[in-house]
Amino acid sequence: MASHRKPRTRILASAAPRAAVGVTAAALASVTLMSETANAAPAKPSITEVKKQIDSLNQQAEVATQQYDQAKEKTSAERAKANQLLEQVAQKTQQMNETRRVLGQFATAQYRDGGLDQTTQLLLSDDPEQFLQQTHMMDRLSTTQEDALQTFKVQEEQANIQRAQATSSLDQLTSAQSKLATEKKNLQTKLAAAQKLLNSLTAAQKQKLAALQPSTSAATTSYTYSGPASGRAAAAIQFALSQRGKPYVSGGTGPSSYDCSGLTQAAYRAAGVSIGRTTWDQVKDGVAVSQADLQPGDLVFFYSGISHVGIYLGNGQIVHAPHTGATVEIAPMSWMPFAAARRVA
Repeated sequence: MASHRKPRTRILASAAPRAAVGVTAAALASVTLMSETANAAPAKPSITEVKKQIDSLNQQAEVATQQYDQAKEKTSAERAKANQLLEQVAQKTQQMNETRRVLGQFATAQYRDGGLDQTTQLLLSDDPEQFLQQTHMMDRLSTTQEDALQTFKVQEEQANIQRAQATSSLDQLTSAQSKLATEKKNLQTKLAAAQKLLNSLTAAQKQKLAALQPSTSAATTSYTYSGPASGRAAAAIQFALSQRGKPYVSGGTGPSSYDCSGLTQAAYRAAGVSIGRTTWDQVKDGVAVSQADLQPGDLVFFYSGISHVGIYLGNGQIVHAPHTGATVEIAPMSWMPFAAARRVA
């Protein structure tokens, strides 16, 4: 009798897919809004933490702004240098062409008169006296020709040198333009990061964030500066104060918008004082002063990277262009870490 076996049941293990925890890079450079743990859902950041992140991004953007300003300044300088060298090359080429024309006239005269020696020409001349006068003139022309040849050689050497300088300057201009494009992209990335973080907040969160911001003295607030600064320092202060309420724009130098160093440069230009374009340039202008010896009109620099600057008003206050999304305002120095100060007037 045949044996009937009960078929063995094959058990298949169902593989459950592993849940992937995604880290949203909504934000920004090295800043992360969400902190995740291995077994817990991401915790929402507090408004205080969000404020710190936004402040950090604004500071990074300010550094990027100064890098952009520096690259822009170098590009402008290289463009001016290249244009000047090209103009010099064009002038030297024009002088060479004129000298070449004179040499051509000499060559034509030599070819026309060079077939007979001077004795034969004298014998065949209808007017020997006039011929002798012409011969004397040709002797003088030979000296002039030699001078012209020397002049042409010098002009050619100078033109070659200036042409090489112009080529080098154009190469540097191209490099500066490339760096400018890179810095501009870096700046835009920082600004977009900060804006994206702001956009991720709810209306209620934005209200809470606004409540954490210190109050400022903007253009709508009555403020009259009455001293003790005088002369050029007072003129720079008055100019900066008159710009209150105008927006911060990276690379802005006025008259409708400013970045921090653009405002201070414009203020002192209005007072008749020339200072550098970036914070890194301005911190070398004038003479150094300590925080304890600050006087109204002094340039005050903030952060370890010297990435922000304002004009001291006295009583621990400055007028400055703070960051994207803000306007020129009066603010306490205590908001930012002091780095250095310079007296330029």
